Amino acid sequence: MSTVVVSGLGVTSSSGLDLETFWANVASGRSGFTPARALPGSGVIAAEIDEATDFSKLPIPVPAACDRNALLAVAAAGQALADAGLTPGSVAPERVAVILGNGGGGLVSLDEQYHRLVLDNKRPHPFSVVRAMGSSSASWVSIAYGAQGPCFVVTSACASATHAIGVAAGLVRSGLVDVAITGGTEAPLSNGTLKAWNSMKIMSRSGCRPFSRDRDGLVVGEGAGILVLEREEHARARGLVPQVAVAGFGSGADAGDIVAPTSEGMARAMRAALKDADLSERDIAYINAHGTGTRANDLTEVQALRELYGTGAIPPLSSTKGTTGHALGAAGGLEAVATVLAMRHSLAPPTAGLADPDPDLDIDAIPLVARAMPIRAAMSNSFAFGGLNASLILRHVT
Repeated sequence: MSTVVVSGLGVTSSSGLDLETFWANVASGRSGFTPARALPGSGVIAAEIDEATDFSKLPIPVPAACDRNALLAVAAAGQALADAGLTPGSVAPERVAVILGNGGGGLVSLDEQYHRLVLDNKRPHPFSVVRAMGSSSASWVSIAYGAQGPCFVVTSACASATHAIGVAAGLVRSGLVDVAITGGTEAPLSNGTLKAWNSMKIMSRSGCRPFSRDRDGLVVGEGAGILVLEREEHARARGLVPQVAVAGFGSGADAGDIVAPTSEGMARAMRAALKDADLSERDIAYINAHGTGTRANDLTEVQALRELYGTGAIPPLSSTKGTTGHALGAAGGLEAVATVLAMRHSLAPPTAGLADPDPDLDIDAIPLVARAMPIRAAMSNSFAFGGLNASLILRHVT
């Protein structure tokens, strides 16, 4: 079984449309939360990409057939391929997979077309089906960059991207493909989707503050976080010196409540990932936590870590959602990118907004300021509605 290395990274998010800007904001804990454009005057805030951002130069032959969530994926995938030094034709196209996570599909397009149909009494756009279908983001990345290997979308709510990365790593590790374009994408900031989230009474009006005493909910965001994964020998043969490998992946289901998480299920996924990586929990230097900023999730996640670590100390952890917002199906992709960058820079990003840590949690959540530290191995967690849990282990390549 081959070692799977991370050879390229790409992002589109409210925290930056390129790796340099994204990392500068994540490492400094700067968030760009603004009033949600789709719900003016409501008080709802969101992590939105600047509406003036120009996506017109992406290699998409029929832009009118492409939803925003696919646009974000294509933009981030192009960056990741460039970061990896890969161009169309440099790898046998049938040996390149596209495995993406996406929680909702073309939510912006669905919202627009229901508005046309119900309020404007117009027929839906003829490309409505292909815009809205859940697999469209993977298809458009495949079309844009000529990838002809396995191509599909994994949908598991807010764990979608982490599941996708784990599945993609398995394809590469087994030798079924040489390269995989993977991660997650989401564009959920439509009127109807935000109203649906708002009805759950878990959205913050003041900013996402994971693990804080006064945390009051999540901030929904949009974006895409994409990784290029590659067999180590394939990467070295073309002159790349890999730094980080995807060493382990674990997942599982609570088989319990559709909304309320369980610490047992979370802990099982983390243990499975560590076993897959052949590492102990003591080998983990840093954890990128799911950390949504809701009272229930943060408490349950810390309980799961206590179950994993027993009487030992839980390593430093942070939630980058305090900066990026919660990008739902894309969250694990953005967080995997942030974790790889943290390992490259030997700098653990802070939990933004954590001025008053919750004493009941009793963890080192790296409040406000990034911490310089060697990170030989890290964990990135995603825990979703439906009791769907996923965990990745990343380690330095030796």
